[in-house]
Amino acid sequence: MNFFLLLAVHLSRSAPSGKVTITVISFAITLWQQSFTVLCLPPATRAGATTGLAAGYAECYLPFCEANGSFNAMDSAGASSLTYRSNDRPGAYPEIFPPGTAIPEPTYQETSYYRPPPPPPPVNRQRRGWASAPATYLLVGINCAVFVLMVLNGCSLLAPTTDQLVHWGADYGVFVLQGDWWRLLTAMFVHAGAVHLGLNMWCLWNLGLLGEPLLGPAGMLATYLLTGLAGDLLSVAVHPQIVGVGASGAVFGIAGVLILLLKSPLLPVPQSELKRLRQSVIYFAVLNLVIGLGTAILPSPVKTDNMAHLGGLLYGLLIGLPLLPRIGSIRDRFVRRQWLTFAGATFLLLLFAYGVNAYWHAPR
Repeated sequence: MNFFLLLAVHLSRSAPSGKVTITVISFAITLWQQSFTVLCLPPATRAGATTGLAAGYAECYLPFCEANGSFNAMDSAGASSLTYRSNDRPGAYPEIFPPGTAIPEPTYQETSYYRPPPPPPPVNRQRRGWASAPATYLLVGINCAVFVLMVLNGCSLLAPTTDQLVHWGADYGVFVLQGDWWRLLTAMFVHAGAVHLGLNMWCLWNLGLLGEPLLGPAGMLATYLLTGLAGDLLSVAVHPQIVGVGASGAVFGIAGVLILLLKSPLLPVPQSELKRLRQSVIYFAVLNLVIGLGTAILPSPVKTDNMAHLGGLLYGLLIGLPLLPRIGSIRDRFVRRQWLTFAGATFLLLLFAYGVNAYWHAPR
């Protein structure tokens, strides 16, 4: 009886659908009834009936298994040359052969059910060194190269004279208003000594490494130039009689952009970290403005052009304002907004320069 129950279970599991379940059970019950009848026969006739039952088993059950994919082939006798396979189901029950049938060695078809895991996501390896902020390193290199050329051509290492600074392109408002507008650009790369250069480059390097991943190399260059021009132009507008040099106006401009961009909730950085970075940039800007104001009021051998600092900071805030809604969004949209912003900032800067020139050339 256990044999036929196992047979019914196996056939039910091997069937491709639930429609053959009744057939399977009926077949098992029929074989059980026949086997019971054989057991009730006299011993003399029981052997022949057993052989007939086995033949009936092979005739009915084995073709059924072959049709459902449990065996590979049958020989002419119907039972002795069968090869077992896994029925394409992991954990399938082994076949049960009738009494007296030689059980062949099973030959398994190697069917793999292993599904390889999906490929890991690409690792965004953080670039180090100049590759992480090429524009920042380029700007630092240009400033240092200009100062080296100045020293090699006779300028003092620690305290160049005013004439030397003017010769190398300082922002002197009198000359600017007479047509030397190129001085607004060159003054951003001229420094009054090694200490001045070192302080400005240290600030530029730190703010650039923070801002260039947000703005991109081209955006970093555009921000440096536009805010530096705005700071030098405000210096000319307020006090054209002084000589101003240095990248500090552009440095304050980068700080102004970062003050707004680091406020965006779309950046993939924890808000606590963004808040800490933003506070550091604000402290830097406020502290340096206070120091610059102190050198202007109190007696000091070093005078700071606070108008250049203030002009760069305000223009940086102006540039960052339209960029803020797009920072952290799809890169193409942000780049498009970025270049529209830079185009508008250039136009406003030209209008400002025209207004400064008209103001100082107006009849008194």
